[in-house]
Amino acid sequence: MTKKSGKVRLATGVSGLDNILHGGLQSGHVYLIEGDPGSGKTTMGMQFLLQGIAAGEPTLYITLAESRDELEAVAESHDFDLAKMEIFEVQPPELDQKGSDQYTVFHPSEVELVDVMQSILTKVEGMNAGRIVFDSMSEIRMLARDPLRYRRQILSLKQFFVGRKSTVLLLDDRTGDRSDTQLQSICHGAIRLEAIERDYGPQRRQLQVLKMRATRFREGQHDYKIEKGGLHVYPRLISAEHLPPNVDRSILPSGIKELDKLFGGGVARGTTSLFMGPAGSGKSTIATKFLASAAERGERGLMFTSDETLESVMTRCRGLGIPLGGHCENKTIELQKLDPALLSPGEFVTLIRRDVEQRDCRVVIIDSLNGLLNAMPGQAMLIQLHELFSYLSHMGVTTFMIMAQFGVLGTQMGSPVDVSYLADNVLLFRYFESRGSVRQAVSVMKRRSGPHERSIRELRLTPNHIEIGESLKAFEGILTGVPRFIGDSEQTP
Repeated sequence: MTKKSGKVRLATGVSGLDNILHGGLQSGHVYLIEGDPGSGKTTMGMQFLLQGIAAGEPTLYITLAESRDELEAVAESHDFDLAKMEIFEVQPPELDQKGSDQYTVFHPSEVELVDVMQSILTKVEGMNAGRIVFDSMSEIRMLARDPLRYRRQILSLKQFFVGRKSTVLLLDDRTGDRSDTQLQSICHGAIRLEAIERDYGPQRRQLQVLKMRATRFREGQHDYKIEKGGLHVYPRLISAEHLPPNVDRSILPSGIKELDKLFGGGVARGTTSLFMGPAGSGKSTIATKFLASAAERGERGLMFTSDETLESVMTRCRGLGIPLGGHCENKTIELQKLDPALLSPGEFVTLIRRDVEQRDCRVVIIDSLNGLLNAMPGQAMLIQLHELFSYLSHMGVTTFMIMAQFGVLGTQMGSPVDVSYLADNVLLFRYFESRGSVRQAVSVMKRRSGPHERSIRELRLTPNHIEIGESLKAFEGILTGVPRFIGDSEQTP
């Protein structure tokens, strides 16, 4: 329980949600939690009450939609202990009748609303609970039968709870008219849980705070997931909120003299570099060299890979003489497998933030952007990447993002999306043909923080060695894939 702006705020017990609400829910109000069936409303309600129990507050779960056995099954799946939680299972009068008077077919509209509400209010008065979950409003809507009676009942219920200074969550499964906003208008605040279908993989879940009267909150869509232990919400990143006073902007060298010359000395710390080229052209290898170079100076690094297995990354680095294994053993470098089909963008951003803020991560590699973009295609992903890279820059973290282009040779190569404007540095990789051999070339196309070499150099990846050759001055058309000899030179690609 916290106090902000003179008002007591209650922790929700949901990881990440209090950050969105700037401290939690203001006490003594009625809030709406709406979402489709299976979106996690019941789990959120339990987490809210369990947080109250941990703080020594009396709690009450009122259920019309689910039985006690169903609630206990949900709790067991999350390892929740409901021993101290009071559960009031509302049984309409018709269900309690015996013998011939018992209905064999029951419909909620046959129940008198006044009897049901009276039993609920009597229970609440007898308990004096500080936190209450009401599950669900769709049952009350059916009992009320018409919108006017439903609205009057909700207003009456709200006044009753507010008069007792209880903090109440009303759960609604949105099975009625989705354009009906009566509950939203009456409640002090409203939170919506949504499950979004994707072309492949599990649903992507998002939470949005629709309203919170007299208080600020973090607007927009926030990813969340339901796993053992309850809901985990990943607040939307706002880079402007993270502006440390002192940030190291010195040069980060790669450890390869010729490559650093291409960058005018090296990559400036706190910048974002895009390594772009066809598959297998050396993008990941060069980025990993920067990562290992930083680790040798004791700077922590984090690498996400979606296109290779962790074993493949380690094998490739061993073959090229990059000592990644030792740095991984002493935890200076951490490799993580990125599965775009399972990971939401919000969770991905949270993983990076946690490592930067709690473990002082200094270098991040995202390999590759292709996989990440597949997780959330469209403009929204670009906006999230912009916020992420701005945040990392503010925190002084050097970022390398890898993007594989379509095609191998020629002028028809393309990218799945243009993200070059997000990068401070752009390193372009190309294959080219020469005398019956396929070679590799590298050049710096962009460097915001200062001048850079504009030459094209050959890249050679040999056992235990990475070599950047001299400028290919005797040839033109290297970037097209089919160079043309234009003058005498001892340099032959």
